Amino acid sequence: MSPKRESTVIGLKRELAEARAERDEAFVQQAAVAEVLQVINSSPGELGPVFDAMLEKALALCDAACGHMLTYDGESFTAVAARGPAAIVDFFRDRPPTRPAPGTTMYRLLQGERFAQVADSAGEVSGRGNPTRQALVDLAGARSGVSVGLRKDGSLLGAISLYRQEVRPFSDKQIALLQNFAAQAVIAMENARLLGELRHRTRDLEESLQYQTATSEVLQVISRSTFDLQPVLDTVVETAARLCNADLSFIVSREGEVYRRVASFSVSPEWDDLLREQKFTPDRGTLIGRAVLQRRAVHVAEIAADPEHTHPEAVTVGKARTSLSVPLLREGEPIGVICLGRQRVEPFTERQIELVRTFADQAVIAIGNTRLINETREALDQQTATAEVLQVINASPGDLSPVFDAMIRKAVPLCGAAQGSLRIFDGEALHLAAWHGDPRFVDRARELGPIVPRPGHPMEPLLRGERVIHLADAKEAAAESRDLAVH
Repeated sequence: MSPKRESTVIGLKRELAEARAERDEAFVQQAAVAEVLQVINSSPGELGPVFDAMLEKALALCDAACGHMLTYDGESFTAVAARGPAAIVDFFRDRPPTRPAPGTTMYRLLQGERFAQVADSAGEVSGRGNPTRQALVDLAGARSGVSVGLRKDGSLLGAISLYRQEVRPFSDKQIALLQNFAAQAVIAMENARLLGELRHRTRDLEESLQYQTATSEVLQVISRSTFDLQPVLDTVVETAARLCNADLSFIVSREGEVYRRVASFSVSPEWDDLLREQKFTPDRGTLIGRAVLQRRAVHVAEIAADPEHTHPEAVTVGKARTSLSVPLLREGEPIGVICLGRQRVEPFTERQIELVRTFADQAVIAIGNTRLINETREALDQQTATAEVLQVINASPGDLSPVFDAMIRKAVPLCGAAQGSLRIFDGEALHLAAWHGDPRFVDRARELGPIVPRPGHPMEPLLRGERVIHLADAKEAAAESRDLAVH
């Protein structure tokens, strides 16, 4: 074979070997890209596995010793993946978000460069004063490096950086491969963002549906419990606790100048028992008192740290940390309060607070409905009782005993009393004419005989023209009058 022909054959063989090497390299790169795509597909919304797989493949294909990936939020860069010696991996894992300083590769990428090469990191440390570059040199022996930006619509979302432990710049093909990985990283980040938004909207819709369903259920309980308020209040406190992830929930109702528990739901029986005895007043010592004073929701993230709170039992017995109180307002006036608490520091969301306001409105409706129905029923009962007494009067002309008996028999239950009597005054004494209640009461009345209302006697004011004598505590007054108990 002639030298010229032999040279041609050698050249062809060399070109064939180079072509095969390029083909094999392309196959390897394609396989790596395919594997990364598989990770993206198998980890929807999870960027950690994608970044780890991408960095691992990039290090192997580009013959690099270490590398890291950063994300950029518009102000700072945050490490999301790192590979290489354990010391440098720990450095990036523990490093807080950092702002790019002028002259750094990240700063260059922010200025619009598609990629930024560092010929020798060790030779540039002293001049740059870059802590990250210094750590790469000291902990990983980094020399030549390259960083490629992750971009979407011209905006920088992050970067992927690789480093070698010798001075050997990265080739154009390797940089192109990194750019390919960067494009995939952007796709994965965009997919994660879209999936996150979809999940968030789905959660919002599910939460809204759950809230609407609960509200509907409470309204159904209100419609079924026209004469009984307790099932409604019990449903409200239990449903509010469940939907707002609260450990305790209760409603207090106004009784004169104080507020008392009328319904409760609690994981602590001791707290529930304590609530039954509690009286809450309109003051700033409790969230209930503040809700009454301010006529709006009161939300405290950490009760124990609230300087105005003077109800330690809420913390020591109820174990409450975060608390919310919403007033029950009727025509602007508080008639009660619904209170929720968590045994952990976790503020309630605005949606949860709004839901509790809805429950408060429903409780007000239920209380109003029950009041109107009971007032109507009491009026009908009174009219019926009056009609029955009139029938007795008509049926017993001249005979007062049946009339008096009918009167006292109707009056006692209508007034919610345990017993009662009717006496006739003859100018000197009050004589028993009719009674209703405990037989022992009647026996005692007969034993005492007629009552002479002397000065100081509770009934004496009637002789002076008083129409009604109302004793708040008959037991206390009985200590001063031996026969008061039978009045």
